[in-house]
Parts: sequence; structure tokens; C-alpha cells
Amino acid sequence: MTARRGRRRPRLPAWTATLTWKSAVFITVMCCALAALLGALVHVSVAGQTEDDFRERALTRLTTASRAYEAGDPLPRAAGIDPEGLPEELRALAVRGERGTVVESHEGRPTMWAAGPADGRALAVRVDYSAGREIIEGLDQSILGSSVLAIGTTLLLGAFAVTRVTRRLHLTAQVARRISAGDLDARVDDPRTKDPARPQDEVATVSGALDTMASSLQRKLQTEQRFTADVAHELRTPLTGLSAAAELLPEGRPSELVRDRVRAMRSLTEDLLEISRLDARNETVDLAMHDLATVARGVVRASGTETEVRVLRDATVETDRRRLERVLGNLVANAHRHGAPPVVLTVDGAVVTVRDHGPGYPEYLPATGPQRFRTESGGKGHGLGLTIAAGQAEVIGAELAFADAPDGGALARLTLPEYVRLAEPDEDPEP
Repeated sequence: MTARRGRRRPRLPAWTATLTWKSAVFITVMCCALAALLGALVHVSVAGQTEDDFRERALTRLTTASRAYEAGDPLPRAAGIDPEGLPEELRALAVRGERGTVVESHEGRPTMWAAGPADGRALAVRVDYSAGREIIEGLDQSILGSSVLAIGTTLLLGAFAVTRVTRRLHLTAQVARRISAGDLDARVDDPRTKDPARPQDEVATVSGALDTMASSLQRKLQTEQRFTADVAHELRTPLTGLSAAAELLPEGRPSELVRDRVRAMRSLTEDLLEISRLDARNETVDLAMHDLATVARGVVRASGTETEVRVLRDATVETDRRRLERVLGNLVANAHRHGAPPVVLTVDGAVVTVRDHGPGYPEYLPATGPQRFRTESGGKGHGLGLTIAAGQAEVIGAELAFADAPDGGALARLTLPEYVRLAEPDEDPEP
């Protein structure tokens, strides 16, 4: 047996999921349903009244023709005994001694027939029903035209009203995305929320709540940033004195442990200060032209680690060299601290990758990025190295991504904006 492949359901365009589109469809359907209902009621009412008027006219003529027939006088015009074209059901009704009317086509024109008994035969008259049919057709056209006009007008007004609401919702969503990206100064500033006495709709309520949340979040983050910076600054002075005192200790294992812990505390303090400056988002960059391969080799030499450097294609980048070296240095140090050799730094144009052959990144890191004071590799470090690398990469306009290599190991990819040298107007292009 062969398995059948399930057919994919066709996906609707993205714009069909918008509130404007759904509102337009709802308004159109409701207007069409209402117009059809009212149009049907008016059509039935007017058509019935028109048919009753012509029926009365035909029965009046039938009464006149019956009197003329009984008196032996000539029958009026459009009257006769068993005339040609008389519907059979109406003829049978008259033969049974009853009177009745029916609308049928006669000689290509709508005709109202009326018939009654006349000595076992049918005495019938006909009235031209064209005027009644024209009245009904004209009414139907008027109903259709007015319905289309009413639907179009309602749809335009409804779309205008809904668009105003969706525009405010889009603005609120845009501000929320800016806040998520780190712009804590972004606000909706809906004028409806400024005056408490002014009635507010649901969109204004959401906008006001978002602004209040952003203000509260901004105050809390600023308080945390100031606290971190203040603590780091306060620690620098006693750590400097402690470091100087540690150098005076006699050589031995205890003094080595003290110096090592002091160096670790100083490094942590400097990292905290750097993070506080990055969080403040007031860093300035010193841009210059640099060969990426040269910078990468210098970082590896300064790290003192056994890191292989591969240059597939060199590139010239416009960046802040100090910050770029900080990013690459932290990536190399993290690879050696938490990964396993061999560690390979590869330059491919404006893209630099640092890859180790260890267990790879924790599950949370590729999805959400590095988190300070969180590490899952034996408790080494404070989780600040990658956090600083990501912050400095953002400052220089580079993109830093983390992933696990397909054949094992952690892979960090730094993509820098490549400098493209434009040819001078009088410079001939290379052949």
C-alpha cells in the first residue's frame, strides 16, 4: 500500500488576518443581509399591491362583460368567450362556475386574465400587465441601486472608523516593540489618557497601561543600573588597596590564593562597570579602518591561548578596534573556559566565527542570548563575558549570534558591516 501525501491547506494572505479586513467583511455581509431582507420585504409588498390593483381592474372589466353578455349586447374590447390564449387552469375554473384571475404572457406581453362562467363556457377578459411589471422591475432596480450605495457608504465609513482604531493599535504595538528592543523612553502618549475627565475607550486604556508599565520598568532598571555602578565604583578603592597589600605578602601558597582572588574581584568589578556603561546606552565609538584578519591575529596572540586562526577571505571593516578586540577576546576566552579544544577562529570576509569542540551552549543561550550571572558549565565564571561581548557588538553595529555546530561544539558568529571602497571618478576600473 502506498501512503497518500496529505494536501496542504492553502494559506490565506497575511492581510486577511487584519482587523480592518475582518471588520470590512463583517460590515459587508451584514449590510448585504439587511439590504436583501428589506429589499425582499419591499418587493413582496409592492408586487402584491400592484397585482391586487390590476386584479381589481380585470374583475371590474369581467363584471361589465358579464352584464353585456347577459343582456345580449356586444362584448367589450379584449373580452370574449373561450378566447385564444386563455390559460387552461383558468378556463377549467370558469367552466366549474367560479371566477378567477391569473397573470400569463400573451403575445409576448405580460397579461392579467380574468374569467367567469358563461353558459358552460368561459367568459374572459384580459388587461395589459406591462405597466405593473415595469413598476416592479423599476422598484427592484431602485432597491438594488440604493442597497449598493448604502453598502458602499457604510463600508467606507466603517473602514474609516476601524482604520482609526487599528492605527492606534499599530502605534501601541510599535511602541511595545521599541520598549522590548531597549528604548525605554518610548511612549504612546495617547491624548485621551492625558485628561482624566475625558472618556477613554479600550485602546486608550491599553495605551495608558503600556506607558505606565514602561515608566515603572524604566525607573526600576535605572535604579538597578545606578546600584550596580555605585557598587562597582565603591569596590574599586578598597580593591586597589587590597591588591597593593597582597603584593606585600611573603611568597607562598596563601599569598598566591589571595592575589588570585583579588584579581578575580577586580576583574568582576571592571566587568560590572563596563556592563553599567553599556546599560546606560551613552557609549561613543571611535571608528577607523582596520583589516579584520590583523585584528583577529592580535586578539589571539594577546589571549595567550592555543587558538587556530583561519583566514578564508580578509576584509576591511570600519569599526572601533578596542571594542572589537574586547568582543573577540571574550569569545575566545569563553570557548577555552567552557568548551574544549581545538578552538578555531575563522575570518571569512566581514564574518568572524569562534568555534570550540565542547558540549555546546546551554539550551537557553542560542534562543534568548547570554544572561548575566548565569552559567551552566561547572560553575566557572559569572556569565558576564558573553553579555559584554553582545553589548559591545551592539555598540559597534555588529550582529552576534550563538548556535551549536552541526557536528558538535559551540559556534559564535560575529557579522560586521564591511567597508566598500568606491572608485574615484577618474580611476579606471580594474580589467
